[in-house]
Amino acid sequence: MRINMRTMATPIQEEVDNNLKVRSGMVKVSDGKTRPTPMRLHLSMEVLKLQKEEVTPVNRNQNQRPFPTDSRVRIVAVTRQKIGGLGLSIKGGAEHKLPILISRIFKDQAADQTGELFVGDAIIKVNGELITSCKHDEAVNILRNAGDMVMLTVKHYRAATPFLQKSRKDEQQLDNDCANEGDERWAGQNGSSQSGTNEKQMQTRWIDIITVPLMMAYVTRYIFGTDKLRPNAFEVRGLNGANTGVVHCDDAAILSQWLKYITDNIMGLTHLQMKLYNRNFPAAERIEYMGWVNEGILNNNNNQPWQSYRPRFLTLKGTDVLLFDSPPLNIGDWLQCNLTFKVYQSMLRVIKDSENVDERQHCFLIQTSGQESRYFSVETRQELLRIESAWHCSVCAAVMKLGSKTFNVTAGDTRKTAGLTLDWNMGFALYDTQARTYSWQYKFSQLRGSSDDGKSRLKLHFQDSETKAIETKELECPSLQGLLFCMHAFLTAKVASVDPAFLSSRTP
Repeated sequence: MRINMRTMATPIQEEVDNNLKVRSGMVKVSDGKTRPTPMRLHLSMEVLKLQKEEVTPVNRNQNQRPFPTDSRVRIVAVTRQKIGGLGLSIKGGAEHKLPILISRIFKDQAADQTGELFVGDAIIKVNGELITSCKHDEAVNILRNAGDMVMLTVKHYRAATPFLQKSRKDEQQLDNDCANEGDERWAGQNGSSQSGTNEKQMQTRWIDIITVPLMMAYVTRYIFGTDKLRPNAFEVRGLNGANTGVVHCDDAAILSQWLKYITDNIMGLTHLQMKLYNRNFPAAERIEYMGWVNEGILNNNNNQPWQSYRPRFLTLKGTDVLLFDSPPLNIGDWLQCNLTFKVYQSMLRVIKDSENVDERQHCFLIQTSGQESRYFSVETRQELLRIESAWHCSVCAAVMKLGSKTFNVTAGDTRKTAGLTLDWNMGFALYDTQARTYSWQYKFSQLRGSSDDGKSRLKLHFQDSETKAIETKELECPSLQGLLFCMHAFLTAKVASVDPAFLSSRTP
């Protein structure tokens, strides 16, 4: 394979077109077993591509453009030029019972510079808007008014070639002010080529080998299912089943750059998807977080836990924590999650580096009342901070929606049956079920401490608002862990309501 040394000289190249960033660079790719093969990694906002370089002969005099290697749907960004516009002409339309077809691409103009558009491409969408049922003139107007950055969704039809080779009387370049200039360029400067009429030259182009959509994609540095870190390598898996394989970088600095660029794009797309979902949910059920984590699976065959890992899609939605095997793709999928628990009856604890059970980094525990603790890891420190921040926001929103929660307890030496209520407005209140009255009541701010035996007994230490004396209340609760987690949730929400900076200070 011929490798473009100019590309390799700059590990990651960047092109900026308005708000669109496209990055590319040479890497090596393998299946984890065989010798890595040189390829180009090409990153745009929505997709990650692995490309190989192809060298083909081209007749310079006729300016013959190559055709794409397949007929898959592609998304191509075109930056309109002040002179020449989009640099293409179209044919077809609904009145001809044909799609809108690119009939000519003008040399060195906008469409030509993308290297990703071809004569015979049918334009399906313009900036996400379907134009398949448009007439020719309607399509021309849509393209002319599409703005400076135009996202074209296209698919190649080789069968359209005979139609495109017919008379060009209905062909229309999108910016007529440079039609003559464009025609001259297409014709090879009026045929005055310095290379001669039959001379052929070699041209280089990048062929897409693998395309991975980044929407809710899974990216990892670890050997799949293990805690073993690949040196200077990673892989990306898309929801459509596409997989980059193992992408090897020259050094840790380049690896770090690629991971940041890719995860930033995934994060941006996921955030947009969250906004779309939240349009369909009431405010109390809004999503605070969505993203991939890796859950440690207990291995009973040896003494060391969490030796294998499985990807999980973690979401925080309303009062619930949901764990999916694959991301929810529509509203109905949210109702089919098999693993759901309440955020206000759970605790998230970030694991210190010294407490990691194996080589996995950026780990945390989710402890839920009545269930075994779940051990997770994420790829970056930034992602761990995002989860921690979203968790606190979810706890606050869940408590405000819940309002109050009552636990069955027994109180005092007489072991009277009572109900301990955690109420957003009242605070702590013990209700005597026999006397049907409240035995005592304290605000959350009056709590000075608590202690428990890890089983059922709990002591709450309150400060009297007038005497400032500490009063201890002893209780027994059969669901002690659930009570403690719920207390923590209410106290967290109260602190956040008094000091809004409490939540913003936890934002990464």
